[in-house]
Amino acid sequence: HGETEMRAELNMNSSSSDVNQSSSPFCLLGLGYSHTLNTCVLEAAVILFLTILIISGNLMVIFVFHCAPLLHHHTTSHFIQTMAYADLLVGVSCLVPSLSLLHYLKGLDEELTCQVFGYLVSVLKSVSMVSLACISIDRYIAVTQPFSYATLVTPCRLRVCICLIWLYSTLIFLPSFFGWGKPGYHGDIFRWCATSWQTDPGFSSFIVAVLYAPAALTVCFTYGSIFRICRQHTREITQRHARFGPQGNERGVRGEGCPDKRYAMVLFRITSVFYVLWMPYILYFLLESAGLYRHLVASFLTTWLAISNSFCNCLIYSLSNSVFRKGLGRLFRQLCSPCQGLGCCMEGKKGPALPRPRPAPACHV
Repeated sequence: HGETEMRAELNMNSSSSDVNQSSSPFCLLGLGYSHTLNTCVLEAAVILFLTILIISGNLMVIFVFHCAPLLHHHTTSHFIQTMAYADLLVGVSCLVPSLSLLHYLKGLDEELTCQVFGYLVSVLKSVSMVSLACISIDRYIAVTQPFSYATLVTPCRLRVCICLIWLYSTLIFLPSFFGWGKPGYHGDIFRWCATSWQTDPGFSSFIVAVLYAPAALTVCFTYGSIFRICRQHTREITQRHARFGPQGNERGVRGEGCPDKRYAMVLFRITSVFYVLWMPYILYFLLESAGLYRHLVASFLTTWLAISNSFCNCLIYSLSNSVFRKGLGRLFRQLCSPCQGLGCCMEGKKGPALPRPRPAPACHV
């Protein structure tokens, strides 16, 4: 009878310890997962801070595009807006791990939440990556074929291209739902994602082959060609100026520089920062898939460094584009004006609209 009571007491103690372990906060920054309250608070603060920055920054970009008609003169503005909407959704989805660390999502199925969250963030970042590649192709066509550009790049084809970007991004990560690999470490804030969902070398190689490598090679080739053509064009103008003297139409070109090169530099900065922030994540993804290196803290740091790019896109664009800065100043002036809203942002300082004169009646023969 005494041995039976002792076994029952040991079983109760082991079950209570399991319950305490399952109910304890799971934090990637807390090594050993014991007494990790401070690291959980730090982790939640980092994610919540990035979430606020991403949402506010991309909302600003979206509003400025709606209030600055000059930005719509470039076809790349459609891709920039697509990236802004995708990054905004990344920020909204990042509320899930923030609320989970703050113990507001206890009733959700951890495995399903982990899979859905990881899939959505992977799809949204794929949209940004493919959009950057499409922007580079668009600028390459504008530089290499300036006379036929308007017939090649039409609004209808742009809309079809954007739809194909979203469709392609949603399809390439679907195999992860059927047990083939892990799309990324975005869901590792949940215990099941970090401990039970393992990467697969085949799926990781598939993602690199159909997404990472083609996008990076496309960007390198197109921007390299753009800068080479602009440099050659500037050299030809300089030689012509030295031989024949400045002409009327070349003075503006020499004073302003190559406009295609300037605009390409803005987009190239955005692309470069994107790959700089994502390269540690991609390298760690390949190393863990190959079984060479695995560390939970490294997965957290590389993942959220990559996600921080969703805020850097709008920051770089606002600092590099003069038209965007003017639109941003106009937006702030309209927010502080008596109209107090975004509905009158298109009017600017023109004052109240005057009634248009009616056209003269047509002559009937």
